[in-house]
Amino acid sequence: MSAGAPAERLTIVIAAFDEARSLPLLHPRIAAVMETLADDGIDAGVLYVDDGSTDGTWEVLQALAVSDRRVSLLRLSRNFGKEIALTAGLDLVTEGAAMILDADGQDPPELIPRFVALWRQGYDDVHGTRLSREGERWIKKLTAHVFYRVMQRLAKTPVPADTGDYRLLSPRALAALRQLRERHRFMKGLFGWIGFNRVALPYERHARLAGRTKFGFWRLWNFALEGVTSFSTAPLRLATYVGVFTAFGAFAFALWVIAKAMLFGDRVAGWPTMMAVILFLGGVQLVALGVIGEYLGRLYEESKQRPLYFVRDWHPAGAARPAVDPPADLRRSS
Repeated sequence: MSAGAPAERLTIVIAAFDEARSLPLLHPRIAAVMETLADDGIDAGVLYVDDGSTDGTWEVLQALAVSDRRVSLLRLSRNFGKEIALTAGLDLVTEGAAMILDADGQDPPELIPRFVALWRQGYDDVHGTRLSREGERWIKKLTAHVFYRVMQRLAKTPVPADTGDYRLLSPRALAALRQLRERHRFMKGLFGWIGFNRVALPYERHARLAGRTKFGFWRLWNFALEGVTSFSTAPLRLATYVGVFTAFGAFAFALWVIAKAMLFGDRVAGWPTMMAVILFLGGVQLVALGVIGEYLGRLYEESKQRPLYFVRDWHPAGAARPAVDPPADLRRSS
């Protein structure tokens, strides 16, 4: 980079929920990476988004902001979930690119210069693809493997396999993403939906620095439902196909019962058969209604047009104390 040329801007966005133990271990590594980027002409900063933590995360973040003037802090009014917290952070990045990083340290910040190098080659979405998942149980690895393959089959939107939120987004990718204001947000799908130039960066995922994961089996199951119903109508189509084949089977069975009664008579038997048919048809109907209800519930949530989030505290980089009002970009969080 030539002397006097304006520095490129990169903001590292980290959504944190109850990560008071891991953040003091993670930030020194991020600070070292920012020093490396500065030597390469990148003006880097970090934006921490506290998603309504209850374990002292905000106090830890305030201490980091005091010791490092490159740190910005955003505190949401309550826990809105990781997808919304990421949205709030990315909404604030109006200059330069954004690098998304998890607060648990599983995604190594030391690889950020490699993401930047690919961004400088013209890519808008540089996403990290996991080659391994250290420190995770086999059941989580298996379910994640199955989920990504199912999403690739069902959704028209490209969702790369074994790829999470660890990625760099260019300014035009961020501008496009800010226009998507849906309430049920499956960010991995939204990243793929906006398109532009994309490239994968393979890496080895590490174990957590401290604490325990916030994504248990139940939350992962609901997360999978969110992804499938947000970017695919295949469950509705499947319910239609099941209904058609079930109706055809029931019609064929009815013809067989009538023919049997006409040929051999009816001795008022078949109680188990009748109950099996009734329970089967009732189960199929309930499953179909449940699938329809999932989509209807999402339509209901979208129709209310509530803001995505509210901001409790905003602490821009280098400020002596938190600002009273959030920036204008966050007031338009709907």
